[in-house]
Amino acid sequence: MEAELLVDGRNATGESPVWHGGEQALYWVDIPARKLCRWQAATGATTSWLAPEMLACIARSGSAGGWIAGMETGVYQLQPQADGGLHSELLAKVDHKQPGMRFNDGRCDRQGRFWAGTMVMNMGLASPAGALYRYGATDGLKEMLDGFITPNGLGFSPDGRTMYLSDSHPSMQMIWAFDYDTATGTPSRRRPFVDMKPLPGRPDGAAVDEDGCYWICGNDAGLVHRFTPDGVLDRSLAVPVKKPAMCAFGGAGLDTLFVTSIRPEGIDLSDQPLAGGVFALRPGVRGLPEPQFSR
Repeated sequence: MEAELLVDGRNATGESPVWHGGEQALYWVDIPARKLCRWQAATGATTSWLAPEMLACIARSGSAGGWIAGMETGVYQLQPQADGGLHSELLAKVDHKQPGMRFNDGRCDRQGRFWAGTMVMNMGLASPAGALYRYGATDGLKEMLDGFITPNGLGFSPDGRTMYLSDSHPSMQMIWAFDYDTATGTPSRRRPFVDMKPLPGRPDGAAVDEDGCYWICGNDAGLVHRFTPDGVLDRSLAVPVKKPAMCAFGGAGLDTLFVTSIRPEGIDLSDQPLAGGVFALRPGVRGLPEPQFSR
């Protein structure tokens, strides 16, 4: 199964792909470039909007339209403008545990609550100052879990009762599963799901398909892995870059797996000229519609 190049975007850190069914378009972000990007399936046209600071994760906002986003200083509401501007409104400021932090991976749970993790941008510090937050329109931004270096791989089972989370730092490389109370939005009974250290690639961004299997990018290995709900490696699909960052199901039948990637600075990229591109895979399974923010 060969990956198709969708956009030769040269993204420094392409992340958080989200399929917009109403527009038949894929949105994603380039974190350090502060860009919200869109690819339209009908025309292949790409558009980007510049944010006021680095934005790391997005989810569609059902009530207000536009997007909810985890950025450097907090959770924002974003509204792309026809003139190319991006209107931004701070919804909740985050109280980082130390300087040099930002939000990282995030998405909504099946009930429409927004979840996102924070990290120290200098990964060389290996600082466990990262935390996982939940944002709701009525109860604001709440820290729910802490002690992470690079929280990633957030996902929810089809019934919403299992939450997945990884730490992609080289010293960790773990994926955990949690019981998830859908009524209160509370994770519990944290347990190992997959130890990625013996497997190729660090556990980066993830998606869950309609069978309840968990897909996660193997960063540094050029692979996207599929694990069954029991944590068994089912298959691994290759992309022509070393650093796939996050995956998402989309397309008219939700049967395309879109994969964003990273274009590292300061290294020879002759063996991976498409680094930073967005790719499409046809894995033979379907995904689920990505929940909108509604809580």
